[in-house]
Amino acid sequence: MRTMFNYYGGKWRAAKRYPAPQHATIIEPFAGGAGYSLRHYDRDVRLFDKDPVVAGVWEYLVKATRSEVERLPLIRPGQDVRELKCSTSAQDLIGFWLSKGSTHPKRTLSGWSKTHPEQYWSEKIRSRIAVQCDMISHWKVQCCSYRDIPNMTGTWYIDPPYQGAGKYYRHSQIDYEDLAAWCQSRQGQVMVCENQGADWLPFRPFSSIKSRRGLSREALWVKP
Repeated sequence: MRTMFNYYGGKWRAAKRYPAPQHATIIEPFAGGAGYSLRHYDRDVRLFDKDPVVAGVWEYLVKATRSEVERLPLIRPGQDVRELKCSTSAQDLIGFWLSKGSTHPKRTLSGWSKTHPEQYWSEKIRSRIAVQCDMISHWKVQCCSYRDIPNMTGTWYIDPPYQGAGKYYRHSQIDYEDLAAWCQSRQGQVMVCENQGADWLPFRPFSSIKSRRGLSREALWVKP
């Protein structure tokens, strides 16, 4: 499984470094690009996100058939994605592939697509996603705040907007004291991602990960 759409702060490349799931169910309260779940796609995956655009794209991907995705239109340089004849969520999926690492879908192709067209919305990307949709048809998706998620036993992979660095997200205002208490109360295996220097949980340095904006010094808290 490869990434299904480009998203800022996505963990697909780094996900293999995180502890393996100990439970049949994986819960991602801040789904984003769901990089961890993609690494373990055969589990009972539950994705939640407060952003209706992100949740809508995942709901589309979970429900879409291979043939449906294969029929999605390509886009010309300069063309607005809203001109494409497909659903809004499908347009948003394509929009995330028009640029790299954005928190919201773009309207037109990035200029970088001229030099690296295979990394943007193309026949190659469309075909790959079409094949992978069948592999996540058992996933469940819901648009809601983390506070509304039932406290179920499972592997909780919690990757919220980072303290001091999450301003680019549509829903970036986080009460970290409340989130800390909520994380500690989850049942099962719990891991929480952050930047080194975050202090709302006793985070420990985890890994340095290369990103488009430089080197990200990741921290991790794991529930004892």
